[in-house]
Amino acid sequence: MLGAGGGTSSYREVEETDLILLWGSNAREAHPIYFHHLLRGVRNGARLVVVDPRRTVSAQWADTWLGLDVGTDIALANAIGREILASGLENRAFIARATTGFDAYRACVEKYTLEYAERETGVPAAAIRDVAHAYARADRAQLCWTLGITEHHNAVDNVFALINLALLTGHVGRWGSGLVPLRGQNNVQGGGDMGGLPNKLPGGQDVESPEARAKFERVWKATIPSRCGWHLSQMFEAMEHGKLRSLYVIGENPAQSEADQARVMRLLAGLDHVVAQDIFLTRTAQMAHVVLPSAASWCEDEGTVTSSERRVQRVRKALEPPGQARTDLAILAELARRLGTDWGNPSAEEVWDELRSLSPWHGGMSYRRLEELGGLQWPCPDQSHPGSPFLHGRLWKDPFEGPPAPFHAVEHEPPVDGLTEEFPIRLTTGRRLDSYNTGVQSAGYASPLRRPETLDIAPEDGERLDVRDGEVVRAVSRRGSVDVPVRFDETLRPGLAFMTLHFQDDVPTNVLTIDAVDPRSGTAEFKASAIRIEKRAATVSV
Repeated sequence: MLGAGGGTSSYREVEETDLILLWGSNAREAHPIYFHHLLRGVRNGARLVVVDPRRTVSAQWADTWLGLDVGTDIALANAIGREILASGLENRAFIARATTGFDAYRACVEKYTLEYAERETGVPAAAIRDVAHAYARADRAQLCWTLGITEHHNAVDNVFALINLALLTGHVGRWGSGLVPLRGQNNVQGGGDMGGLPNKLPGGQDVESPEARAKFERVWKATIPSRCGWHLSQMFEAMEHGKLRSLYVIGENPAQSEADQARVMRLLAGLDHVVAQDIFLTRTAQMAHVVLPSAASWCEDEGTVTSSERRVQRVRKALEPPGQARTDLAILAELARRLGTDWGNPSAEEVWDELRSLSPWHGGMSYRRLEELGGLQWPCPDQSHPGSPFLHGRLWKDPFEGPPAPFHAVEHEPPVDGLTEEFPIRLTTGRRLDSYNTGVQSAGYASPLRRPETLDIAPEDGERLDVRDGEVVRAVSRRGSVDVPVRFDETLRPGLAFMTLHFQDDVPTNVLTIDAVDPRSGTAEFKASAIRIEKRAATVSV
């Protein structure tokens, strides 16, 4: 955050804070390890506020649940900010010394009154006021979010709206106060840190920086393009226009993970050449021209992973890969050799040491130190550095260090897939504790917690639609339809439905979801589709 692509806080901080604002995250099911730390904080006296359209199992632990309408996060955040300002609870000294853009932000939020926010979000004005005062008055506060904030067409603006609240109150750059974007999968943080982003080189260094490129070009002995690459949504746009004809997929299943699945399958099927490198024969791999079986990195390979608290830890090989499977590093080295560049047979540690020589975040993280200390948190620039439990302490230093933190004035925009008489129900998607993403790594194994896919709706909607609990219905969006059993969920409000992405072979949920994409993050609006529910007997096939 604030110029560094990682959360500001350590996990332990949520155990030692005074208020936890969990926004758009069902951490109990989607981030269970972090949630254990969060519960320690609650047991230590922290107040937990959950902002989520659903009264999730996480919300059931909360002191306060703000059940906002899907896609109204900016309206709610701006109203909280306005109430803090109207009550004179902003941290004026911090704002003056450590931020920019405050006047534009204050002007922007002026119209987001409590009354407006109640109408727009469905959250009572008194509850908004209470949370605003609690967050501003807390000595320490952690603001956490995840895909409920970022899987929208205005994802980046959603995040800015939350960062604004931290800047307004000074809840950043101090132990116990910070901004915590919980990563959705294991080592997502590490993938980005290693340069797995279209605009970044390893260590968060900008591709468009001539100085950064020159440093890597000297070591890699290759020319790095000076412009940012395509993110995944842009890749599919390029496929649509014939600009991308070949695809190399490593450890992903876009055929079933991306929004508007019918479009994705059509575009993948039209490519000239697809390579899939994976530990399972995913649906994407089944469409590939070449499949490269790889080792399971968590037990059949050496390396590192990075958690949401920026902690780099060692991964150690426990088993040999089965059959013809090879480690990802071995596959890439062999591919480079056949393409005319001999990298030799580097070990994981040798690759890591090269990375450390180029990334100021990781310079002090030798394998020896990672082993001895149980991991280190970046930035850790040299071997004498202890790592960084939290970020942006510089904002509080005197004299002030580095660039100030900017406010961003952002406006509320409703979901792209609007509700109408034809499509009156808002479908949102998420995860369950027992399953993982598109089910590739979890569906093949039994779990006493697992149940098949369902369309979860409020009992009131079931009565209104004349459908029974367990009845198979047809869910229809503007993009397609799926047949799925109904499940009554008393924690859902009327007009809101919920599905997961875990059982795509049985119920391809992403046939329904919309690929309205945030232009800056490239993330589709998985959280806000419009559907209707039909009784199958009443559906006439054409």
